[in-house]
Amino acid sequence: MNYSHEVEKMCAVAKGPRHGPAPIPEEGRWVKAYEIKDISGLSHGVGWCAPQQGCCKLTLNVKDGIVEEALVETVGCSGMTHSAAMAAEILPGKTLLEMLNTDLVCDAINVAAREIFQQFAYGRTQSAFSEDGLPIGAGMEDLGKGLRSQVGTMYSTKAKGVRFMEMAEGYVTRMALDADDQVIGYEFIRLGKFLEDIRRGTDPAAALAKNTGSYGRFAEAAKYIDPREE
Repeated sequence: MNYSHEVEKMCAVAKGPRHGPAPIPEEGRWVKAYEIKDISGLSHGVGWCAPQQGCCKLTLNVKDGIVEEALVETVGCSGMTHSAAMAAEILPGKTLLEMLNTDLVCDAINVAAREIFQQFAYGRTQSAFSEDGLPIGAGMEDLGKGLRSQVGTMYSTKAKGVRFMEMAEGYVTRMALDADDQVIGYEFIRLGKFLEDIRRGTDPAAALAKNTGSYGRFAEAAKYIDPREE
């Protein structure tokens, strides 16, 4: 250890209390985290790239400092999806510190990794007060039935108004308008469940009917429009 001349000349002053780090909540326990292996929990981090043309939501389930489960969700950039595929493959098995210092290619995913690290370091995880934490597989539950990311896609112009294209429920096929041309509901297809039924042998027409639903006062509409064509 090298010390400057000024420090070398100083007299030693004894340190008083040695409390160590403040305890943080982890999986239903209060833990003083000294090393990476002291960290456990499930949390999320959201990141964005420099031009902010896309973003990433990263979900990690960490046990004893090791990433045991990873969910990588991206939106807005086609290249980011390929980086997400790589990240999902390489992240499990790494320590949190390795994760933080792994080049995940996409800036948005790297920033999400940085943000989620802070959640773990400060005990702000989703499972902070869940006894024994959440099981491996809990991250997938964020996707819900059909195992698709919940995406909202809306488009609007001053001249022509709003178009709903995708809601949490699914792909929007028709919008319902009242007599004043105001939106009062919409029809949607649960894409994940629809494709799942087809994979399992259901006739496509029957699967489509089964997985088509509506929201709001859809049945009372004065007219219906296709948000992508009209």
